Amino acid sequence: MNSSTSTTFRLSLMMFLQFFLWGSWFVTLGACLDANGMAGAIAAAYGSAPIAAIIAPLFLGLVADRFFSSERVMGVLLLVGGVAMFMVPGHLKGGDVEAVKTLFLVHMLCYMPTLALGNSIAFASISDQSKFPALRVWGTIGWIAAGLITGFLGWSKSPNMFLLAGASSVALGVFSFFLPNTPPPAKGQPLNLGSLLMVDAFKLLAKPAFLVFIICSTLICIPLAYYYGTTSVFLSDMGFRQPASSMSIGQMSEIIFMLLIPFFFRKLGVKWMILVGMLAWVLRYVLFAFGAPDQVVWMLFLAIALHGICYDFFFVTGFIYADKKAPVTVRSQVQSMLVFFTQGVGMYFGYKIAGAKMASDLSAHGPLAEAITTASPVVELSFGQQLARMFSVGLPQVDARLLSEASGQWKAFWLFPAGMAAVVAVIFFLAFWDRSADGNQ
Repeated sequence: MNSSTSTTFRLSLMMFLQFFLWGSWFVTLGACLDANGMAGAIAAAYGSAPIAAIIAPLFLGLVADRFFSSERVMGVLLLVGGVAMFMVPGHLKGGDVEAVKTLFLVHMLCYMPTLALGNSIAFASISDQSKFPALRVWGTIGWIAAGLITGFLGWSKSPNMFLLAGASSVALGVFSFFLPNTPPPAKGQPLNLGSLLMVDAFKLLAKPAFLVFIICSTLICIPLAYYYGTTSVFLSDMGFRQPASSMSIGQMSEIIFMLLIPFFFRKLGVKWMILVGMLAWVLRYVLFAFGAPDQVVWMLFLAIALHGICYDFFFVTGFIYADKKAPVTVRSQVQSMLVFFTQGVGMYFGYKIAGAKMASDLSAHGPLAEAITTASPVVELSFGQQLARMFSVGLPQVDARLLSEASGQWKAFWLFPAGMAAVVAVIFFLAFWDRSADGNQ
């Protein structure tokens, strides 16, 4: 294996493990906490991700970019984060809510900076930026593999998923020390607080189109958080046997639409790409809402499969637009600012609102979940049988009135973020206008 092939292999494996780690627990975290008596911790647990996304740029600017090689910082963070994840099952079984919340926060504070560090290592090690998508797609494959394995093992609601995540984190942490050496890019340079606080990036908000883009991107992430925080719980109530595996269908579609982005970008341009992405979220939630009362399986699977359009058209196009509008000298700042507002501020409030709505509006969920668990026999399944459960949907015999009440509540629950996303899409359609984004002056 020559040097170039070795580097490509190591970077691809890094991407695979990095997203395998995240996908092994994040997808069905809500269902797992709910099934283990910690439904009240769901919002805080998911909220650890946006908090970490807000803090990560500061950490990278103060430490990772100045003092230590990227691969070493990444290795240490993942080892610490892995230990935190190993500790979750014990505290979860012991009912220690605060300890569980703290451990998720520690893990995500360690994990989130590695996303940027991994990208930095990759870009520093390849000769052409156009090679990056071929590396990054292994991250999506890793996420899919994690969902399938978690589902096949029957761990969609089991604390064992956190052991898998811990093992993945430690494995990647050790492997990180064997990644290509990537020295700190700002070593020896004086600390620039303006750069650290993204001051130059914020100056772009003086441009009306970019300001509308940032505001709408932040607002749309509030209803978006509903999907990540509560879908696994919802699918379990709808009779999905292995929600982790079923939800991996969304990442499969993501690969397809990721490859199609250049084509659609030429045909539609920035505004329509982002708008289609926003409207796809509206459609997804409407399908969830109207598929819930009668457990219409095709509507629920279609909603999951829309993830490729939902994620790629909105997030990927947004990153491309931000990079295009930013001066070369502040591109990293602008990308950090976009992550700060979307994955940070928007998602944080989204998880809070979704958690509160779930607690107040889904009173029938708890009794229904308990009835499903009680009526579902524990059976040993072969690998092939577990694989088939990816598409297996069917409720055991439960009280029809209870199911009807819970399904009606889920319908109202999903219509709320659908309405929010629709309002943001209308605002974006009316207020955003930037012909230069598509290369037209």
